Amino acid sequence: MAGRTVTRADLSEAVYQKLGLSRTESAALVERVLDEICDGLARGESVKLSSFGSFVVRNKGQRIGRNPKTGVEVPIEPRRVLVFKPSNVLKARINGDSEPDSDN
Repeated sequence: MAGRTVTRADLSEAVYQKLGLSRTESAALVERVLDEICDGLARGESVKLSSFGSFVVRNKGQRIGRNPKTGVEVPIEPRRVLVFKPSNVLKARINGDSEPDSDN
């Protein structure tokens, strides 16, 4: 069930249509919001958007990986990864439920 991808331009257009800002102002607003999210994550902070979900930066330690083709072991350096955890409201909406489960 491959769908279309929502782009920055799509978000800007939605802001333009719904809020009545100019297209330039709408694009600037979308960029500012995305910049704030990126800046917070780059600082290692979690970003929680109520009724949408949370973006969390996690630290992964060094580990040994294996080249699947040759079987040779290689060290994988420590790194930071971004994890998204959807809210129960978003999960319910995606699944077509009217209300999120209260036990999740």
